[in-house]
Amino acid sequence: MSEPVKRRTQAGLFNAPALRFYSPLAKALSLCSVLSMLFFATAPLQAQAATDAAVRYSIESPKAQQKLLLDVTRVGQRLVAVGERGHILYSDDNAASWIQAKVPTRQMLTAVFFIDDQHGWAVGHDAQILASNDGGATWVKQFEDLGREAPLLDVWFKDRNNGYAVGAYGALLETTDGGANWEDISDRIDNEDGYHLNAIVAVKGAGLFIVGELGGMFRSADWGQTWETIQGPYEGSLFGALDTNEVGSLLVYGLRGHLFRSADFGDTWQRIELNTPNNGPLEFGLADGNRLADGSIVVVGHGGTVLKSSDDGRTFSLLNRADRLSLAGVTALDNGNLILVGQGGVHVASPTGADLGQQ
Repeated sequence: MSEPVKRRTQAGLFNAPALRFYSPLAKALSLCSVLSMLFFATAPLQAQAATDAAVRYSIESPKAQQKLLLDVTRVGQRLVAVGERGHILYSDDNAASWIQAKVPTRQMLTAVFFIDDQHGWAVGHDAQILASNDGGATWVKQFEDLGREAPLLDVWFKDRNNGYAVGAYGALLETTDGGANWEDISDRIDNEDGYHLNAIVAVKGAGLFIVGELGGMFRSADWGQTWETIQGPYEGSLFGALDTNEVGSLLVYGLRGHLFRSADFGDTWQRIELNTPNNGPLEFGLADGNRLADGSIVVVGHGGTVLKSSDDGRTFSLLNRADRLSLAGVTALDNGNLILVGQGGVHVASPTGADLGQQ
């Protein structure tokens, strides 16, 4: 039986009384107006191969860089962004222009991760996993599971062979051969109710950390073989996690600007207070973050929120962009300017997040 989930519009609030909410990008905090999801089937997980004749490639669009994009990363000197309708874009000129890659899907892509300058993976709806071995210029579909009717939301690789993907309804997948085969290992986590797993991150010198729905936290000191459930500081959904420059330290963030820092791999947590204009709680949720090459940390979210820290995540400055467009991903150029993606596609901003008037 389907479970309809009403989403938030740009001006509205979550409207899902007595229902678990989910967005096409949980970390993007409901950038689409309405999304109905079905529970996935309980049949064994199997990749579904498709012939070239059956592949539906993403439609080329001259305005793709202005459409909804959900994640962005640096790949050497290249920028790679992913988003709706299977769009994957890359830029080799500091975001002055973008090239649309040929991608074998039209499903929404939610996250992208590169282990080096050539090898990367993107995940999205229909539990799809795509791979590139040329820095994001071309992509192949490694895996999909149409029976789940649910998306993957994040992906992380330790090296070219060993990686994990997490997603809606407790999905946790593992590969040990670079994605040629993926195994469902969801039962390694104590998540009997199948709460969404929204993000996975490596914590320096400690292991892997997963955050998700209803404040769910799980950690693995042996890099994914066994998992421990953590009692977190917040019962609302967490959309992202980010390691800092210090061993064992990480940040987690989610609904209504909740932001926490741990210096001991999740044993204890400190709430990060944000100086909002009215000294009240941050109105908007936080969706994504990145630790930049200069050591600073940037976290972005709904309503044009940009947070930046220069002290390893202990304190943050706050900027609310004038356009109030929701942001879903962030990285930076060598000159310190930020590349923001979300509603309206790509935005080039100053190091504080202020708009430079470029897209």
